[in-house]
Formats: sequence, structure tokens, C-alpha cells
Amino acid sequence: MADDSPNRFIDPDAAPAADVGFAARKLPGTPAGEEQGMLPGMAMIGVYLLLFSMLNVFAAAKNTFGAGAAKYSILGVCSLMVVGVFGMLRLKRWGWAVVNAGCILMAAGYFYGFHRAHRAPYVVQGLFALVFFFYLSRPEVRERLH
Repeated sequence: MADDSPNRFIDPDAAPAADVGFAARKLPGTPAGEEQGMLPGMAMIGVYLLLFSMLNVFAAAKNTFGAGAAKYSILGVCSLMVVGVFGMLRLKRWGWAVVNAGCILMAAGYFYGFHRAHRAPYVVQGLFALVFFFYLSRPEVRERLH
């Protein structure tokens, strides 16, 4: 026997459920595309490169690298790196690109220095710069940039 009486739990005129307060709660499982902050590795790389660049600028200002073209090239590259680090810390894509280029150039410079001088610390520093480059190239890092 079929019962043709309407079900009291189903209302065909009801609006679909909507979670209007989801964005304000910032739940841990937020899907991609919602507001995301900086990864801890990005902050650590930025602070390290900022400190490293500032130390090289002070060393170049004291003529540690000589008084010729090397001094001014190091001043220029380190100044560009500082600007890029501040851009990356603000999650700007141009800052990330400058820092990424600086990391790969820094690694190449250290590997060239090892090739010329055969000093082991150059390899270690070059590998750190290469790890920074590979970390910054990950999709999780790139999707957080504006």
C-alpha cells in the first residue's frame, strides 16, 4: 500500500543551506584560493638573505672586496636583493622573482668560487642557496603570491 501523504520532513519550498560565516571563521581546511599567509620557510629565507645582503653591503663599503668594479657590483646586487626580499615578504610576485634569481646566481657564484679556490665552505653555501631556490619554486609558495 502506497502512502501518498506528504513527508513532514521535506519542504520543497525551502532554500538550500548556506554557510555564510565560513570566511570569517578561517577554518584550518580552507580551500585553495582563499586568503593565505606566508609560509615559515619563506620568512626564514627572507630574513637570512636580508642579513646576508646587509653584511655584504657593509663589507663592500669597507673595501673588503677591493675598490674597483667588484665593490660596486656587489653593492648593486645586494641592494637589489634587499629590495626583492622586502617585496617577497609582502608576498609580491616581483619580489619572489628577484629573490629566486638572486638565489640561483648566489649558488652559481659559490660553485664557481669552489671551482677556483677549492674551499669546502663554498660548496655548503652554494647548496644552501640551491635549496632556497628549490623551496621558493614550489607550487605551495607560488600560489600565495599576489
